[in-house]
Amino acid sequence: MKALFISMLAVFVLNLSNGSAQTHRVKFATSKGDFIVLLYDKTPAHRDLFLKLVAAGDYKQQLFNRVVKQFVNQGGLLDETTLALEAAAKQPVVRLPAEIVPEYFHKKGALGAGRDDNPQKASYVKQPYFVIGKVYTDAELDSLEIKKGIRYSAVQRAAYKSIGGAARLDGDYTVYGEVVEGLDVVEKINNVSTDKSDAPVEPIVFSVTLL
Repeated sequence: MKALFISMLAVFVLNLSNGSAQTHRVKFATSKGDFIVLLYDKTPAHRDLFLKLVAAGDYKQQLFNRVVKQFVNQGGLLDETTLALEAAAKQPVVRLPAEIVPEYFHKKGALGAGRDDNPQKASYVKQPYFVIGKVYTDAELDSLEIKKGIRYSAVQRAAYKSIGGAARLDGDYTVYGEVVEGLDVVEKINNVSTDKSDAPVEPIVFSVTLL
């Protein structure tokens, strides 16, 4: 009975954000297949910037340039590239203020915004990542709660214990969307061969379009 309850909770959390309240979806067309992403309305700054960049063509023929197995697939600009561009501009660093919403967490398929170590937890403007992660035990989640000073809800625990994710990122990075179709493609990308810098040996190209 307990296992059935956890399974039902996992299904619930997978569908939690798929209702009519969420208004924007985009398609990622990749060299490994296509997947659909829902953008969250409670993270409007990240949502709107992403939509603006898509409309401007910034996400055409981009690369998943960092793929860490059982962790994340990251695209857009690398940290080093972003920091070099900012240094060359000789102006204040541009960051997007964090929009960390507790109900949006790093379950498998979550879309997050990369950042550096800035204390405000502000995001890079062009570094999306998708979570693959791992499946957690209650003991591991208990340990993370103590370490991070947070509490995981029953829904979050059910998701992390069934489909998995990257719980250690919660509270530190903005999650602003999730994969709603084609999660198998995201998994396929996470399994490609990579070099010592975590870059795919065979380039993984993607383009994003509005739906």
